[in-house]
Amino acid sequence: MTELPSPQQTAEHVREGMLRNDRATRSLGMRVVDIAPGTATIRMQVREDMLNGHDMCHGGFIATLADSAFAFACNSYNEMTVASGFGIDFIAPAKLGDVLNARCEEVSKAGRTGVYDTEVTNQRGERLAVFRGRSYTMKGKPAVVPA
Repeated sequence: MTELPSPQQTAEHVREGMLRNDRATRSLGMRVVDIAPGTATIRMQVREDMLNGHDMCHGGFIATLADSAFAFACNSYNEMTVASGFGIDFIAPAKLGDVLNARCEEVSKAGRTGVYDTEVTNQRGERLAVFRGRSYTMKGKPAVVPA
């Protein structure tokens, strides 16, 4: 009899499969440093081409980092899940060379909808942004084809 993968093995399988196809996440140099069912942490270093006119990391890049962590967290069960909306609040700026960490955690998952919170911090652990994402799961469709 074939043994089913554990929830952690499923999350790791999803990380590898999604990352293979996620050109946006890869092109920005993001790395998925941790994943488990309902949670993910992604890291990105602020590059010169990510700076705005004030020499701060453009908020769109911070939002993209948080959104990527959200995507990996809510797809970690291997059910295709998409964002139905999100909001982000910026608390402090990120500068050239900063290493940003976005840690996303599931707040609620019921039926086809979910709520996920992401905190973006720098290499010193200082909070830069908070992000709340709302998800919608397409039941019966895998995020990544099972191994």
